[in-house]
Amino acid sequence: MAEASSSLFMAECIRNPVMRSTGGWKSVADVELAVIECADWFNHRRLHGEIGLVPPAELEDTSWQHHHAPDNPAQLTAGAR
Repeated sequence: MAEASSSLFMAECIRNPVMRSTGGWKSVADVELAVIECADWFNHRRLHGEIGLVPPAELEDTSWQHHHAPDNPAQLTAGAR
């Protein structure tokens, strides 16, 4: 699984000319920024076909809200007083 993730990362981030549109990596900071941007895209904007064409972070948020929401909506405001 780690090998597949590494291959995907290399293809999508490191070797993708769109990610290095300024002509390549000039410093470690450039690569670090690209890694952060790639991880953000992968988790928050990429539409994942196996989970209904939604981003993984959206599915996680929806799932968390569904499983952890109080049964009584009044409980949400009761603790805020």
